Amino acid sequence: DLNECGLKPRPCKHRCMNTFGSYKCYCLNGYMLMPDGTCSNALSCLMANCQYGCDVLKGEVRCRCPSPGLQLGPDGRTCVDIDECATGRVLCPRFRHCVNTFGSYICRCHKGFDLMYIGGKYQCHDIDECSLGHHHCGSFSHCYNIPGSYKCKCKEGYRDNGTNC
Repeated sequence: DLNECGLKPRPCKHRCMNTFGSYKCYCLNGYMLMPDGTCSNALSCLMANCQYGCDVLKGEVRCRCPSPGLQLGPDGRTCVDIDECATGRVLCPRFRHCVNTFGSYICRCHKGFDLMYIGGKYQCHDIDECSLGHHHCGSFSHCYNIPGSYKCKCKEGYRDNGTNC
């Protein structure tokens, strides 16, 4: 019989007992045997079944969430999203609005604005629908760009709402 307990590296983390043709692993008190032969604290994250892992502090297992935009749910194991936009604590830059995401938020440009890199930083820049031809003004009207949109105004001698003159 080969004494596997005397081999290097040792097959067991804590205690090893040689048996005929094999061996058995044992753990010290307060630990449990894992399938790979290692010993894990009996109050381990494995036993807590946490969604994103846990911390063991002073013998107590506490599940944790990986982002400040998440908090522990009522079950104490899974993480639920905090809607930062609804709390009113988020202030987005000019021409942007808050959009909640799982665990965080983004500040998205308002409709009619594009995100552009201007002057060393990202800014929401007004889209000129008139010069790009992205408008619905009729052939007898002029297109006027306004922040985030455009307006149609009838040419001189024509009248109506600006779109149909």
